[in-house]
Amino acid sequence: MEPLDVLRQATFGRRTAEEEAEQLRRYFVETEQWSQVFNGEVDVVYGPKGSGKSAIYNLITQSADDLFDRHILLVPGENPQGTPAFKDIVDDPPYDEFQFVNVWKLYALTLCAHAIRDYGIQGKQVDSLFEKLEEAELIPAKWSLGRVLKYALDYVRSLTRPEAIETEMALDPMSGMPAGVKGKIVFREPSASQERRGVVSIDELYELTNETLEEAGYSLWIVLDRLDVAFAKKVGLEASALRALFKFYLDTKRFKNISTKIFLRTDIWGEITKEGFREASHIERALNINWSQEDLMNLVVKRMVANESICNHYQFDSKSILADFDSQEKFLSMIFPDQVETGPNKPKTFGWILGRTKDALSSTAPRELIHFLSELRDVQINRLERGEKQLAHGRLFEQISFKDALPEVSKTRLEQTIFAEYPALRRYIEALKEQKATQPLSNLKTLWSIEDAAAMDIASQLETIGFFERLSGSPATWRVPFLYRPALSLIQGSAEVANDE
Repeated sequence: MEPLDVLRQATFGRRTAEEEAEQLRRYFVETEQWSQVFNGEVDVVYGPKGSGKSAIYNLITQSADDLFDRHILLVPGENPQGTPAFKDIVDDPPYDEFQFVNVWKLYALTLCAHAIRDYGIQGKQVDSLFEKLEEAELIPAKWSLGRVLKYALDYVRSLTRPEAIETEMALDPMSGMPAGVKGKIVFREPSASQERRGVVSIDELYELTNETLEEAGYSLWIVLDRLDVAFAKKVGLEASALRALFKFYLDTKRFKNISTKIFLRTDIWGEITKEGFREASHIERALNINWSQEDLMNLVVKRMVANESICNHYQFDSKSILADFDSQEKFLSMIFPDQVETGPNKPKTFGWILGRTKDALSSTAPRELIHFLSELRDVQINRLERGEKQLAHGRLFEQISFKDALPEVSKTRLEQTIFAEYPALRRYIEALKEQKATQPLSNLKTLWSIEDAAAMDIASQLETIGFFERLSGSPATWRVPFLYRPALSLIQGSAEVANDE
């Protein structure tokens, strides 16, 4: 086939794991980090936005049958797409962190019970568990995660009303429970009189659930992702909800057959711990997602050879290429030009791509790399359709296409990540449009019309989110990485130090 036909039939995937859920198994790079999660060695997965944590989450949920063969029941605690289960709770949240911990406990317990019955595990303990949950009206007739969460919140509120903190709550003389409360589940150990009336603690129900799973020979994983979406634009609530989640995780970690798997963005974890979080030191079964250059090359090659048109064009066998890293490097050298910018000190093409798609924290996210590949394909197709063909040595891509693919990647990253996540910093970033890429503090304070201390604070925030790279030496100077330069039409070079006189 002609290169144009090869590229028309090829696809390199979508930016987000949610958008390419059906194709994820074909593309996914099974790193050691993935193996640790899949083998149950890790409970908490941290990663920057676009690093692939949601890809791991989606592949875990797609692997439910494989996990079941290992006697593991998989229970998603959040909707993988669409409206988050926690969306409604944002407008009417729990009263305090103590309530939130108990909401997490009831929510997760209800999910466990539903999964046990759904998988056909039976017995007196199962009946007893459901009896308590149904008595408390925690099992919705029409099942959905949103309803389960709402029922859990309503029950916690009925048991821990704010006014009860200030005055003694009236108790029902028959049940020993607060008046008006349905059900007999409490969040502390019941008194002797309550116990005689059938009142149980939630920890007792967790023990019963754990014993049920153990006797049946099963473990259960509750997996949680998209928490940044669930609590978007509610910073205080997000921190409270996630601190409560980790307290719930630590409270229930002793139940060996029940595990909570949490997928969380690194920056959000930083926000909820920056003012101190004593429990953080007890979270041991965790990993941070990191991608080496070799991992990223394997990601690119795997997406390339997933296309039959490319393999047929070069008469390659995808399995033999993926089985040998040297073959992967040779494969890319056949498809890509040797360099994008020619010169003895210029990087090879793949190094150029990584250098142009990394932020100031020196991190190239798979999301940006995948987006770049897709834009590169589209740009090259457009050039071939217009007859601007400068392909050489049987390659599929020209040097100029790499530079032309970068602006859209830059624009999307700036708008959908930086501006979307940090709107308060937008005006300071936009003030840099058409300026030099390297800026001293004296020039920044002029551009931003603020004093030195305020300018230093803003620059430090931009440094923290990976938009600014602090250069060594003095005076204080920052540089914008290549990733953001096209979107802001930045000019190569350093701005002159502004004269304060």
